[in-house]
Amino acid sequence: MRMQLAKSMKIDDAKKYVAEKLGVKPIDLSDSDLMADIRAKNGLGRSFDLNKMPKGIEAKFNIAKVLGIKINSVDLFKNRTGIK
Repeated sequence: MRMQLAKSMKIDDAKKYVAEKLGVKPIDLSDSDLMADIRAKNGLGRSFDLNKMPKGIEAKFNIAKVLGIKINSVDLFKNRTGIK
């Protein structure tokens, strides 16, 4: 959903973009075990914290970096804290 909004992509194009950035095939995005490993490797966070994974704004920073997109909450945080 984020890629559809951030880059004005249709769902299939968004899946291809994300899969390419993560180094997997689009079909792999629906493999929960594989994606758990990918999230851990890239610090993308999870909905629960079993292994001290990044969460909240830290995970969003990592997502923005890995996918090469702007995330409003990340930009707002950077502006308010003076991070460049």
